[in-house]
Amino acid sequence: MSKRRKRAQKTFEKVPVVDAGARGKSVAKTADGEVIFLTDAVPGDVVDITTFKKRKSFYEGKVTQFHERSTRRTQPVCKHYDTCGGCKWQEMAYDSQLFFKQKEVVENLTRIGHLTLPEIEPILGSEQQYYYRNKMEFSFSANRWLTLEEIQSDVQLDDDDKKALGFHIPGMWDKILHLDECHLHPAIGEQIRLSVHAFAKAENISYYSPREKSGTLRTLMLRMSSTGDVMVVIQFYQDHEQQRIALLEHLKESFPEIKSLQYIINEKANDTIYDQDVVLYDGDDFIMEKMEGLQFKISAKSFYQTNSAQAYELYKVTRDFAGLDGSQIVYDLYTGTGTIAQFVAGKAAKVVGIESVPQAIEDAQANAQLNNVENAEFYVGDMKDVFTTDFINKHGTPDVVITDPPRDGMHKDVVAQLLNLAAPRIVYVSCNSATQARDLALLDDAYRVVRVRPVDMFPQTHHVENVVLLELK
Repeated sequence: MSKRRKRAQKTFEKVPVVDAGARGKSVAKTADGEVIFLTDAVPGDVVDITTFKKRKSFYEGKVTQFHERSTRRTQPVCKHYDTCGGCKWQEMAYDSQLFFKQKEVVENLTRIGHLTLPEIEPILGSEQQYYYRNKMEFSFSANRWLTLEEIQSDVQLDDDDKKALGFHIPGMWDKILHLDECHLHPAIGEQIRLSVHAFAKAENISYYSPREKSGTLRTLMLRMSSTGDVMVVIQFYQDHEQQRIALLEHLKESFPEIKSLQYIINEKANDTIYDQDVVLYDGDDFIMEKMEGLQFKISAKSFYQTNSAQAYELYKVTRDFAGLDGSQIVYDLYTGTGTIAQFVAGKAAKVVGIESVPQAIEDAQANAQLNNVENAEFYVGDMKDVFTTDFINKHGTPDVVITDPPRDGMHKDVVAQLLNLAAPRIVYVSCNSATQARDLALLDDAYRVVRVRPVDMFPQTHHVENVVLLELK
C-alpha cells in the first residue's frame, strides 16, 4: 500500500452523520471536528467509517458499521440502489429530501452570495416521487458490470449473460450495470427496454464494446409525453441491416403506443447524437407534449424538462414571480425551445427569446406557430454576443427579464448587461443554486431579492431547481 493511501485510510468509530452535503453526499463530523463525506449514509445515522481519500479540509470515506439508523431513513424500492448511483437519495424519506434541498438553496444563497433573503417560500415537492422522468437514455454493453460475488464464483458466464442494457457505473466510462428494473420512468418505457434486451439476446444481436470499438447496439433513448406518446430512438454502431430491421419491426408490432420510431448509425468515438442524422423508421419524427392549452413538438434532439408535471409547476412559479398584466415586454434568456416564453406570452405584450442552439430556436419558432403565439420572437446566438445594447434598442427595452441559464450560470458579460439594462424585475430560474448565488451577488448592488422558491424536479436525487425574483433597488 502506498504512503499516500496509508495517510488517507483512517478509521473512526461511532461518528454521527449530521447533514446532507453537495452532490448527494452526507456529512459526518467527529468529536474533534473532522469532516467526512459519505455516499452510503443518511443524516441521523451513527456509524463507523474507514476513509479512503484525504482532502485539505475533509476526508472521503465509507460506512463499515451502523450503530444507530436515522429516523429519516426509508426502504429503497430498487434492487440496484446500492450499485446504480442514479437515485442516491432513495434511502432518505421524501420529506427529508425536501428539507435538505431547501436547506442547500438557502445556504448557497447566503454563504456564496452573501445575500439578504426574505422568508423563503416552502419548496414545491413533486406529486410523483417515482416514474416521473419523460426521457431516459440507456447504454448497451457486451461486458456488463459484474458483482464481487460473480467475480469470485466459479460460474462461467456465456456471452449472453455478459450483455447489459442499463446505466454507466458512476465514474466508469466503459462499465454498464444491467438493470432488471428501473423506477424512474413510466411502465411503458420499462416494458420497451426489457423487450429490446430480450429480443436482441434471442436474435443474437451484438452489443457495443467501447474498448474494442465493435458491436451493433449502442444506446436506447426513450421519450414519453404526458399525452401518452412514446418515442424510441436506437443508436447502432455497426449497421447490420437485417438485424436492424428485425428489431425495429419487433418494436413496431409489439408496442402500438410508439408514435415515433427512429434510429441512428453512429460510428464515431462518442455516442452523443447532436451531430448525427436521425432516421425516421415509422410514425412521426416528434411526439407531442401539452401544457395549459399549449402544444410542444418534441424531437429526438429537443430539450424539454424531464419531469413534465413538475415543469408545469416550475413554469407557474416563474410566471407568478414575473407579475405580468399584459402590458410588459419580457426577455427570456437561454430560452431553449421557447417553452417558458410561450407559457408567459399570454400575459405579456411581447416576449423575446434568445438561445445559442440553432435547432432549439427552430423548435421554438415551429411550436409558436403551432400554438398561434404571435407575440413571441426567437433569436439564435451566444448570449453574450446577442444580448447587447443594439439588440435591446432594436427589439425594445424589457420590463421583465426571465433567465434560465445552464448549470454554469450566466457569463459575466451577460450579468454586466443586465446591470446596464436595469430592468425593473428579473426572474432567475436555476438548476444550480451555487452558480445562481454567484450571479446574484454580482447583481446585489442594483437588485434586491424579493422572493425565493425551490422546486423539486428530481425526487430521489440531490438536484433541485430554484426560482428567485429580483426587483430593482
